[in-house]
Amino acid sequence: MRTVAVVGASLAGLSAARALRKQGYDGRLVLVGDEPHRPYDRPPLSKEFLAGHIGEADLALEADGEDLGAEWLLGVRATGLDRADRSVRLADGRTVRADGIVVATGAAARILPGSEGLAGVHTLRTLDDARALRDELALGGRLVVIGGGFIGAEVASTAYALGLDVTVIEAAPTPLAGPLGATMGGVVSALHADHGVRLLCGVGVKGLSGKRRVDAVLLEDGRSVPADTVVVGVGARPCVEWLEGSGVALDNGVTCGADGRTTLAGVVAVGDCANWYDPHTGSHRRVEHWTGALERPAAAVATLLAHGATEPGVPRPPYFWSDQYGVKIQFVGHAAGADSVTVEEGATDERSFLAVYRRAGTPVAVLGMNQPRLFTRWRKQFTA
Repeated sequence: MRTVAVVGASLAGLSAARALRKQGYDGRLVLVGDEPHRPYDRPPLSKEFLAGHIGEADLALEADGEDLGAEWLLGVRATGLDRADRSVRLADGRTVRADGIVVATGAAARILPGSEGLAGVHTLRTLDDARALRDELALGGRLVVIGGGFIGAEVASTAYALGLDVTVIEAAPTPLAGPLGATMGGVVSALHADHGVRLLCGVGVKGLSGKRRVDAVLLEDGRSVPADTVVVGVGARPCVEWLEGSGVALDNGVTCGADGRTTLAGVVAVGDCANWYDPHTGSHRRVEHWTGALERPAAAVATLLAHGATEPGVPRPPYFWSDQYGVKIQFVGHAAGADSVTVEEGATDERSFLAVYRRAGTPVAVLGMNQPRLFTRWRKQFTA
């Protein structure tokens, strides 16, 4: 291969570029990013950066003196992929022809219909999002977070520590039931009540009120929750529209094998936009976690450089962590399909425990709250 284009310049794209060089690729390397920023770390955006404890320089992912010998095309998004001449079309009219392509375009935050143009309403996905939200939170007042997932919970935790009056609204009966199961999702979400943050579950959002600036969140049951600032944390959609008609199969992202290969030769996908096949579950799934973006590109790059002539390995089970209200939450594995979950150490009411999920007696997932050492020992069993 003479030219490889990595489309997406966040952690997954940077990890792919590093893997290319590490695995011996010495040809032309082009990185395309729709944001104007060099690669930066996203997990702190909802925590340390939002709280003002760290600055933008602390988010940098590139090491001092690191030189990948790459061409960086930043601040421009990809608009199409031409399979005939293997070129990536860019919004500014340029094209990048490449022998190999790594799709790492990530995902974009979903927005609440009708919220466009209303001041005080935020999503949190990018550095620019975090800058704007940080400025708003510095004013204090009443924050309403729509969505009780991990991002929403972390924002609520950060805002609580900053002294804001915080309410979290979750449409599902139990927050985090998807990734953690209903029982443990309820235990983790109880952290909100522990700290005086209101949690309203099982009710949807009808809309927002306010003329130029939001002043309340309107619920489907008729209630109105006053708000000075609103954060919408209702998930993300994979950024793959630019691949429509390219021959790359799309279904909740880019449909991939267990090593990132797509339906188009010479194209692999990594990161939040990649719907990888998972042999553990026998299904495809997108893994929107930091460790997936860090680790999986190496396998995808190996497949790309070998022109697909490699045997797909088994991806490591998903691992993620969250910091909320001073509590370290860690999870590895798949909660879906577990037929039991037992607390092996500590106690849930003390918010310090380790729980093991099992299916037919076999551990399939582990959850730890403030049990980092014990959790690390268990995690090694899943990644060996």
